[in-house]
Amino acid sequence: MTGLDSFAAAVQHSSFGEWAAATPLVYPVANTLHLLGLVMLVGGIGIVDLRLAGLFRGLPVAPLSRALTPIALMGLALLIPTGATMFAADPQTLVHSPIFRWKLTLILIAVTNALAFRVLLGRRMEAWRQQPPAAARVMAVGSIGLWLSVAALGRWIAYGS
Repeated sequence: MTGLDSFAAAVQHSSFGEWAAATPLVYPVANTLHLLGLVMLVGGIGIVDLRLAGLFRGLPVAPLSRALTPIALMGLALLIPTGATMFAADPQTLVHSPIFRWKLTLILIAVTNALAFRVLLGRRMEAWRQQPPAAARVMAVGSIGLWLSVAALGRWIAYGS
């Protein structure tokens, strides 16, 4: 038994895992709220990323980011517990799913990209009038691609191994 198998077994046999698997409405409610969190995350940060990538040039970057980043963070805060709940409902299957593992890997890369953006470039947004620097544009396009890939993989988990 691998470490992931042991972890999955522990989750499955925990009171949380048993509740998530045995209560009929838990999974569909968690899935619906997970989708809401995804819409908030991708909708909020996606608009900022599109602006950084070159669209909506009439909108100042910094105020747009200040307005929409909190919505994206609330979405991420909703995604974490709902994702954990859906995982707890069927952990043995998910730890063996390459699609699920790819999804987790891309989430890690997307979050790292977002943190790197904030640390390296975030404080400079006030100075960007029309065109953000190339690094910001590349990170924004990468963010869009990563989060859309995460969303797609999340939907594909049910259809593949």
